[in-house]
Amino acid sequence: MIEIKGLTKTYKGGVYALRGVDLEIGAGMFGLLGRNGAGKTTLMRTVAGLLRPTSGTVRVLGHDITDAKGKLAVKAQLGYLPQELGLYPNLSAREFLDYIAILKGISDRTARRRQVSEMLELVRLTGDADRALKTYSGGMKRRIGIAQAMLGAPKLLIVDEPTVGLDPEERVRFRNMLSDMALRCTVILSTHVIENISHSCNDLAIIREGQVLFRGTPRDLIQNARGKVWSVVTGGERPEGAASVVSTLQLQNGIQYRVLGEPDRRYSVSPLEPSLEDGYMLMMA
Repeated sequence: MIEIKGLTKTYKGGVYALRGVDLEIGAGMFGLLGRNGAGKTTLMRTVAGLLRPTSGTVRVLGHDITDAKGKLAVKAQLGYLPQELGLYPNLSAREFLDYIAILKGISDRTARRRQVSEMLELVRLTGDADRALKTYSGGMKRRIGIAQAMLGAPKLLIVDEPTVGLDPEERVRFRNMLSDMALRCTVILSTHVIENISHSCNDLAIIREGQVLFRGTPRDLIQNARGKVWSVVTGGERPEGAASVVSTLQLQNGIQYRVLGEPDRRYSVSPLEPSLEDGYMLMMA
């Protein structure tokens, strides 16, 4: 579906956002994980054809996005939900989706209305479809964002930090929605929230400072942390040694620490089953 080779992007002032990125992304849901400022958004905007790379090649659905004709062909099959989606606050959700559908070239009025109604049903906003968008909560706006991205039955859906600002219940709903979408098209989920990846993606990459640090499955990343995650119980002092503390739990007679690396054996130490977060933290370290 997507072939990225030697991709670099340099902004004015010599700021490197991407440094020789190589990636191949296939069907299903692909997770792009990394800290804020790692280059995830730049990569997503480049794949979407919104940014021109400084060097390297990007082929999406068989088209070269650096070519004007290829970029147009990709955009016709692309759904994109940016981190900050511009909405028209005085329009209703139905009016907004109808407008976006027109921009996507869905000119037949009957077909357009049918698609808008289907998308509203999909994101569970049919009952609020005629309310002004300015009255919507953050979660409802994100759902409208995914609805507009899915108009036109895209073959590729790109979502950038989709759960920022959502409460836990909305995050679960949104992840389930994206999982359903991945049955219909390729979904690229860019996020710094590990929870989003662990519950949704069967393939992922970690990007740091514009470079791919890891590529594999969530299981691969967890396996990399096996034997490096420990429970350490102390009388209250923070454990010393070459270990990163992930979490702490207050006990009756001390404190239990979850640590990564190799803890000091002076303490009460026992191995723990690693999580995806443990694998990510060790990789970033």
